[in-house]
Amino acid sequence: MSPAPSNPTPQPRKLPALSAGTWATLAGLVLIYGPLLYHWVHGWLFKSVSIEHEYYSHGMLGLPLAAYYVWQQRPRWTALPDRHNLFGAVLLGFAAALYFTGLADLVNLSLWVLLVGLALWLKGGAGLKLQAFALVLVLLATPTDLPYLVTTQVLPLQQAIASLIGLFLNLVGKTAVVDSIYVYFPDGATIEVAPYCAGLKLLFTNVYVVLMLLYWTGVWRSLSRSLTLVGLTVFLSFWANVGRNTVLSLFHGGGNADAFHWLHDGWGGDVFSLVMLGGVFWMLTAIERYWPLPQGGADADAPGLSAANS
Repeated sequence: MSPAPSNPTPQPRKLPALSAGTWATLAGLVLIYGPLLYHWVHGWLFKSVSIEHEYYSHGMLGLPLAAYYVWQQRPRWTALPDRHNLFGAVLLGFAAALYFTGLADLVNLSLWVLLVGLALWLKGGAGLKLQAFALVLVLLATPTDLPYLVTTQVLPLQQAIASLIGLFLNLVGKTAVVDSIYVYFPDGATIEVAPYCAGLKLLFTNVYVVLMLLYWTGVWRSLSRSLTLVGLTVFLSFWANVGRNTVLSLFHGGGNADAFHWLHDGWGGDVFSLVMLGGVFWMLTAIERYWPLPQGGADADAPGLSAANS
């Protein structure tokens, strides 16, 4: 009796090699947009850019994730047939025009337009659909002056926050008078709830992280659970910002300048943001644990990031 054949050693899956044209395209992107991306990251890390561009600091999370996603999609990308979409060529020309204007916002946007144009020109609509998630992450992390336009419309929000700050201060025994967006203390100290204190940056960052988590976990396939998480995130962001501004008011009204600056523009603000992100993670975990879908439901086979790329 002959011995049973041994099981062959599984061979690691080989990913398709990238073509010379693809490597040349990547090298060109790095050469042209590398300095721009460096400027973004340096500004986000060291706050050397305008406050409007700081609103996009979540790009330090989103841009690497987008690059990772595209890299993981190599097998599916190379399997797509080459289909040159003429609209992609139009977008490539438009991206070049934006880049050479030299205007900051247009140069920034040219990167996203260029990436969309490349996807269409190389693989057509199928290529654009395949890279849609990465392109959304890049678009929402591209610095523009949009926050400046939004902050001109948030006066009612500023007034609501100021009123809540006054209410909470009086509840803890700290006398304060509210007039529109101003909170006055008896000793003459004054707090202004400025447009950039309305919590829009916190909200923008949290919703961006929620979008990443929804895709990563596959929860995005369930509309009800996705909307619930987004709604809870907006709710949490608003009340957390009210709480932060109340504490800042206590520090300022009490003459504690060091604590005020620590939380307002020091690393205390970073700790606060991390705590908020932890809250978002906790809410997602709670939704997945206590709101499971029936077997075979809408997202029963939803791919997370790694599953989608297998």
